[in-house]
Amino acid sequence: MPSMPFPQSLLVFDIETVPDLETGRRLYPNLAMLSDADTLSALTAIRQSEAGNDFMRPPLHKVACLSLFWFGFTQQPNQAQMRLKSFSLADMDEAQILSKFFAIFADKHPNRLPNLVSWNGSSFDIPVLMYRAMHHKLSAPEFFDENSNRDIQYNNYLNRYHDRHTDLMDKLSLFAGHNKQPLDVMASVCGFAGKGGMNGSQVVGLVQAGNWQQLTTYCESDVLNTWLIYLRWQLLVGGLDATTHQQLEQITVNYLDTLTDAQGQRIHQAFLDGWKR
Repeated sequence: MPSMPFPQSLLVFDIETVPDLETGRRLYPNLAMLSDADTLSALTAIRQSEAGNDFMRPPLHKVACLSLFWFGFTQQPNQAQMRLKSFSLADMDEAQILSKFFAIFADKHPNRLPNLVSWNGSSFDIPVLMYRAMHHKLSAPEFFDENSNRDIQYNNYLNRYHDRHTDLMDKLSLFAGHNKQPLDVMASVCGFAGKGGMNGSQVVGLVQAGNWQQLTTYCESDVLNTWLIYLRWQLLVGGLDATTHQQLEQITVNYLDTLTDAQGQRIHQAFLDGWKR
């Protein structure tokens, strides 16, 4: 018997970020007169001095792209519904990106809220979303709710041990920091495409160059890797049997085949090519 039921509604999410130069200048007034390039260099040097690396404090991460993979599980696997969607600074500001995300959860009964899946979402994505929402004076009570009723108290998005949000990096490490693995490593272990040679350090360059399609494709590939790892984990723990797992992987392939650009080319062809099936 399965150890846990497979959720009826899932939302896999990932964010890509760039340093918030404006807030950085407020935090360090001596940077106020510097150009964007010099401000970025100065913030990087400050962070190197503080932490020994250039990864900014979570509040200074400005969301440049947010990608979502929605899955609805019907009675039969071949009736499953999928949708891949991204919001980026290409056509909206950060507050609008965040508002689009939080609107998914607004005014929904707890029983109708989707289960969230992420990779390192508890330690990075959700804290960043929280800090940035506060920066923009946004309200998202359904998402950040921890105690409005008994169901939410014992199953909410913020508690790392609850099922409503599965942080796969956390879960697969058995909540032990020394066991945590990067997404690219685990994707490769499972035979998925991984990051295709890209990493988060390239995001600033993509944003500066206005290369939004490449950024979006990269963010979506992270979401797809996370989704497929989630399926593999569900197979491991008994949430899926082997037949259903295989069917859901094939449905994912079929769905990605339908996603094309203006020239009719598959947007995620490189991902499909890198996936060892």
